[in-house]
Amino acid sequence: MGTGDAVALGSIATGAVSVAVAALVAGVRAAFEVFGTDPTVAMPVTGGDVEALDGVTDITAAVYTSADVTFASLPTAVSWLLLLEVALPALATIGVCAVAWWLGVSLIRGRPFRASMPAAIGVVACLVIAGGLFGQFAGAWGRAMLVEHLAATDEAVTDVFWIFLLPLDLTPIGWGFALALVAGAFQIGSRLQRDTEGLV
Repeated sequence: MGTGDAVALGSIATGAVSVAVAALVAGVRAAFEVFGTDPTVAMPVTGGDVEALDGVTDITAAVYTSADVTFASLPTAVSWLLLLEVALPALATIGVCAVAWWLGVSLIRGRPFRASMPAAIGVVACLVIAGGLFGQFAGAWGRAMLVEHLAATDEAVTDVFWIFLLPLDLTPIGWGFALALVAGAFQIGSRLQRDTEGLV
């Protein structure tokens, strides 16, 4: 492997570690926010017109669908669910970055098709799917519990906040399937590498 290739792969591996650290920091920050004082939560609302944009040229309609709401405190169960909303995708990101770092190091050493690489990529594919979907569900469930908690004091909040809303994003499933295909490719590559070494 040439020096330029090694430098490029080393940069990619270093970048992967940096992104993993950033994801970890984001998860820790989210924990401090939801368990701290005066937490702010993005709450889906039934929406309304943005009157300040009325009459602006080329804008035919403008509505708001969410509001950043600051609470005096959150129920413990709600705090954990809102933390999972951030922590699960962050865990999946850390897993992807770990595999990217390991693959970069393996390519530098000239051994990309390690026997454990397909299994590692497969586990990360499951993490991406589960983290993306369960993270979204945890956030929606936590907000629904929060609305129920507020409605126990004032039922009028149900006229403003959605009782349950899950804006499902299927992107993690697509990325998970893509990673599963990559794991299959590495499985075939590992087998071909073993066969070639046996012939030599």
